[in-house]
Amino acid sequence: MALILIVEDAWFTRRLISKTLQAAGHTTVEASCGREGLEKALTHAPDCILLDLLMPDLDGREVLQKLRDQESRMPAIVLTADIQSSSRQQCLELGAIAVLGKPPNPQELAAAIDQAIAAKVGGITP
Repeated sequence: MALILIVEDAWFTRRLISKTLQAAGHTTVEASCGREGLEKALTHAPDCILLDLLMPDLDGREVLQKLRDQESRMPAIVLTADIQSSSRQQCLELGAIAVLGKPPNPQELAAAIDQAIAAKVGGITP
C-alpha cells in the first residue's frame, strides 16, 4: 500500500489515525509538529501527507507553502476542526487534495488517500 506521513500535534489523534491506516495496510510515519513534519516529508518522501491545520509551531498552511516553495509534488490532505470556508479554500489553493474535518470519517479519509495516491501516480498532484 502507501507510505503516509501523519503530521498532528495531538498525540491521541495521531496514534488513532496511524493505527487505522496501518490496519488498512498502509505504512505510517508520524510527526508531532509542523517543523518535524516538514523534515520527515523531505526525508521520507511519503506517498501522501495527512496534515493538521492548527499546530503551535508551523501550521498546516505554512507547511503546505514550504513544500510548494520547494516544488514538492507530495499530495497532502488537511485535517482540521476549523470549519471556516476561508481556511478550506486557502488549503486547496496551496495544493491540498482535500480538507477533512476532525476526527476524519474513515470512509472519507480512505477515499481522499486513494485520490491523493492516484494523483501522485498520475502526475497531476497540485
